[in-house]
Amino acid sequence: MRRFLIFAAAGSAMFAVALLCAFLSLRLAIHGREVVVPNLAGHSDADAARAARDLGLNLSVENRFYASAVPPNQVLSQSPAAGSHVRRGWQVRVTESLGAQKVAVPDVTGQTERPATLVLRRLQLEVGTIAHLPAPSPAGIVLAQSPPPNAIGLNGPRVALLVSDDTAAPDGLAFVMPSITGMTLSAASLRLATAGLHIASAAQPEAVPDPAADPTTTARATPAPTPAPEQPMVPAYVAPQAVSVNATITSQSPAAGHRVTRADAIRVMLSH
Repeated sequence: MRRFLIFAAAGSAMFAVALLCAFLSLRLAIHGREVVVPNLAGHSDADAARAARDLGLNLSVENRFYASAVPPNQVLSQSPAAGSHVRRGWQVRVTESLGAQKVAVPDVTGQTERPATLVLRRLQLEVGTIAHLPAPSPAGIVLAQSPPPNAIGLNGPRVALLVSDDTAAPDGLAFVMPSITGMTLSAASLRLATAGLHIASAAQPEAVPDPAADPTTTARATPAPTPAPEQPMVPAYVAPQAVSVNATITSQSPAAGHRVTRADAIRVMLSH
């Protein structure tokens, strides 16, 4: 009986050792290739790539943003976060700084799509989403852009474009109202025509004549009447054909970016 108990105890001990060895082997197989993700924020892209490679990790630049407080080509953020446990070969995605915004966003509206994209890339700007709207010919004209020309305080260098399509559009189709402020009446009319839109009326400031100031008026009473107050300038809406095509547009309705259809009346205010 005693010998049986000794053999049973020895067997139990061996089983426990085998179970422990199996557990350690399994843990080593699962976690043996794990590494701790380093903190890459503030490092140059070259140093960050080297640190990741030394740990068997892969580094990829996911986004680039303007950051005036961080020099160009330095890491702004990362995923997974520093201190995370990942397996070797894992991909670490980083966001890189472009430094302060130094390039002005050009005005590419009115250009065809290919020259517009070349202008953006020449200035080291990225072409973002390109959306197409059905419009009468010519096709491939940039109708609007985001961000607008000369925008400041941008997060990133991407410029999205809205381009005309040669597909026939139904009359009820909605468009994005482009910015025509600062353009001449003729140039604005041409731009709107690419989307089948037109200027319904234009306005110029017009002074209301002061009857008291009319030299043909004869004074019939004494003393002389008190001079009438200066009359305000009021806009007079007229057909666009009745004003100079070289007049400059100072304001527009609807405003740029609003939803418009071919049935909407577009009104503009012109310089005097």
